[in-house]
Amino acid sequence: MFTDPREALAYIRKEKIAQIDVKVCDLQGRWRRMTYEAANVGERLFAEGTGISLSPYPGYRSVEQGDMTVRPDVGTGFVDPFHARPTLAFLCDIYLPDGSRYPRDPRHVLQRAEQHLADLELGAHALFSPEYEFYVLDQASFHCADQAGSWAFESHGLGWGESPRALYPIGLVKLGQIDQPLDRSCALREAMVAKLEEAGIKVKYHHHELGSPGQVEIEVLFTEPVRTADEMMIARYIIHNTAIAHGKVATFMPKPFSSHAGNGVHYHQYLTDGQRSLFYDPQGYAGLSRMALSYLAGQLEHTPALMGLGNASTNSYRRFAPNLAAPVKLFFAKSNRSSALRIPAYAINERECRTEYRMPDATANPYLIIAAQLMAGLEGVREKKDPSAMGFGPYDVNVYALPPEEQAKLKDIPLSFEAALSALDRDRGFLKHAGVFSDELIDAWIDMKRVSEIAVVHGHPHPVEFDLYFDL
Repeated sequence: MFTDPREALAYIRKEKIAQIDVKVCDLQGRWRRMTYEAANVGERLFAEGTGISLSPYPGYRSVEQGDMTVRPDVGTGFVDPFHARPTLAFLCDIYLPDGSRYPRDPRHVLQRAEQHLADLELGAHALFSPEYEFYVLDQASFHCADQAGSWAFESHGLGWGESPRALYPIGLVKLGQIDQPLDRSCALREAMVAKLEEAGIKVKYHHHELGSPGQVEIEVLFTEPVRTADEMMIARYIIHNTAIAHGKVATFMPKPFSSHAGNGVHYHQYLTDGQRSLFYDPQGYAGLSRMALSYLAGQLEHTPALMGLGNASTNSYRRFAPNLAAPVKLFFAKSNRSSALRIPAYAINERECRTEYRMPDATANPYLIIAAQLMAGLEGVREKKDPSAMGFGPYDVNVYALPPEEQAKLKDIPLSFEAALSALDRDRGFLKHAGVFSDELIDAWIDMKRVSEIAVVHGHPHPVEFDLYFDL
């Protein structure tokens, strides 16, 4: 929004901005924030930053080392529409007290990945476009304690929590992708899109998704990696708060329902010289260049480790099952939505030829998973990897209809978070190349997820276990 602090301060005075909100991303991928009175803010905030304690947040420094500094990135400014007083928000970078960058700052990791691409002298920069899948519900509640546990959702579009007399019988109501007659979320999506656009996020389209209880999708236009992750943080914030303002709740949880589609984040991506896609070759398979094939080979090879960052919850692995659009086999193909890596057939041209990596979900820290995808792809490019020679396809068939002996040739994905974290622990060299990721950060991530999430989930009984075992 701004090119320098003086421009930002002039805007603050002109528009009578009352507050400055500074937002910083923790290791998990949640924002932490402080709000300043705009009248007391000057150029010093942008030049030197402001002190903050990040020790309370999982994966960051311990309590005796908690003091750090965050500096707003003036280019990330946007008007935050969810404050009572006019508020300008900025995303921040994290610094140690000595002025050096904090090595666990996820935004810094992605900045280093972008710099690594520049250092390769390919004459290229990367572009990413994520698809946001989420559910809009009328109400959600959940409770977990030793003596009781429950969750409950209301979705009036499916007749949950509303008198069925005003609707079709529940068994007849099944919304699907881009359905129209009973799509009750269109006006809410329009409100979300309007706020996204006001915040500088360019939206391609929005529609109802496959999940009948109110699953929707918003897809945005391509931007460079750090900007893409910044926009993802802003978009989630806007989507959640717009839903609340309309008396609804939104969830990006990968698998909130056992019988309805899960929520993923599909990342469309390519390298470009600024004029044309470097992934395009009209003579190649699905119009892909050798660079593109090597790039996707790197991502497929490292997918088990990538899932340790990109499918970052125990719930993530409930999304994966045969015959669904969430892949369980590692291969690439044109159009095939059961593939881990799809080449969109409608985009095979010089301007926008790209790949779509379909594995991650929104429990990932967007800075880390975009950096990891880029590092995996660039390793493939550096080493000129051949995905077909590595056994990744292409498979332009329904792989679930193949004979068992043919299916056995396909590589499987990890089917638990612990298995994916173990893969990340073993296969981290591609992330550490050129100092992009550090062992310190990877170890902190793995420890945080094992101790704060996997162990907690493992220690609690599942509701279905009562049905299965209580009366034995």
